[in-house]
Amino acid sequence: MSALTNTHDVLLRNRDLLQGRLALLGVTEPLVLSQCGDSGLAMSEHAGVYSALAQRSGWQACFGYDTDGLAAADYDTVVVFLPKARAELALRLTMARFLGCEGARLVLIGEKKEGIGGAVKQFNEVAPDTGKVDSARHCQVWVGTNSQPLSVFDIREWISWSQLECAGVEIAVAGLPGVFSEGELDAGTRMLLETLAESPLKAERVLDFACGAGVMGSWLQGFANRHGRSPVTVDGVDVQAQAVLCAEATYAKAGLHGQIYAADGLSTLEGRWQAVVTNPPFHSGVKTDTSMTEQFLRDVAGHLMPGGELRLVANSFLPYEGDIQRHIGPVERLAQDRRFTVYRAFRRASAGLRP
Repeated sequence: MSALTNTHDVLLRNRDLLQGRLALLGVTEPLVLSQCGDSGLAMSEHAGVYSALAQRSGWQACFGYDTDGLAAADYDTVVVFLPKARAELALRLTMARFLGCEGARLVLIGEKKEGIGGAVKQFNEVAPDTGKVDSARHCQVWVGTNSQPLSVFDIREWISWSQLECAGVEIAVAGLPGVFSEGELDAGTRMLLETLAESPLKAERVLDFACGAGVMGSWLQGFANRHGRSPVTVDGVDVQAQAVLCAEATYAKAGLHGQIYAADGLSTLEGRWQAVVTNPPFHSGVKTDTSMTEQFLRDVAGHLMPGGELRLVANSFLPYEGDIQRHIGPVERLAQDRRFTVYRAFRRASAGLRP
């Protein structure tokens, strides 16, 4: 049985399409490169996958849609793996048009349950001669010609801005296609921020895990300023390239303090914080996947100062309370409704110690 995802397996099934200089956009399995030739460009918006791609000899790795250092019209075949967010497909296809030379082969691959059927209409708008060449492993493969190449592509031109408000604090937040809750404040984050207004953190250095576009870091610093509290520095970490870029833009626009890290979890971060706040993801593609948060809960005590606070919001049906108790300390529920629960725990002295 193949160790690759369905879309990557289907790509290899159609290796005859991979002619000339090759670019792969949206790689999720670095192993696929070993069967796609000796060189090319491999893009992933996932920090962990990107790090693995960067270790592949002969291949150029690209983290997300930042094309600084990349030349236009440099590739003969550009493969686009269907992203989870439909709005992001337009972004990915635009990057493909920039990278592909005139007449380059554009290949779109996606699973049926992820919406490949509806995505074909978008593909046809940039490649009018689109045709389906394969259907296997619940996936479809479509091919077209890069008849509308672009000489310029700058991801920063895609940034949009939204004004959000919670508990009397207004913030400006950057957005890009594919970023969690783009353009709005999701209900879980709002509940968490409301508890932070009612029971403020006693911390001047905070880490926002899975920071997205920098909403919580921006709000925490705005809250401190509005209420005359001591200045707070909020660092952020996220696995997604667009989120990191948006968080940096959000912080820069407001003149906020804090470092934004691109990382898959906490393992590569150094240092400890007085508090950690998070609204962690629980999806991988279209599937429920709590493994990232479970790993975070195993690791976070090692990044909290003794007595430091974890404040976490999650869907109420997710079984995190036991892990928080086990790895950090006694748990309180600060807020709860049918959809979400906000948990608080303080790091006990023995938490995070290696045997």
